[in-house]
Amino acid sequence: MLNFAIPLNRLRETATLLAFYHPVPAYPVHILIVPHRPIPSLDAVGSLDQAFLVDVFATTQSLVRELQLEKTGYRLVVNGGGYQDIPMLHFHLISGVMDRVEPA
Repeated sequence: MLNFAIPLNRLRETATLLAFYHPVPAYPVHILIVPHRPIPSLDAVGSLDQAFLVDVFATTQSLVRELQLEKTGYRLVVNGGGYQDIPMLHFHLISGVMDRVEPA
């Protein structure tokens, strides 16, 4: 189960995931979607994670409709390898122009 030391603005929670606004957003809309079950990276997703993957896309669709992101455009991003800041699979639902420059 997920434990956070910072308060979260929760948007969705299902049996398999939690979606919340990024605490330090780089975009005007920056939502994190994380699994309840620890999964180190996308390449570690297996047959036990089918319900999570279905929830990721259903949650994304719901948030896109709710926030009307189909009008402005959006991206669903997952980082891996050297681009992954924390060793836990998570998705970024983002919209708008990046507000800050990411370190190289």
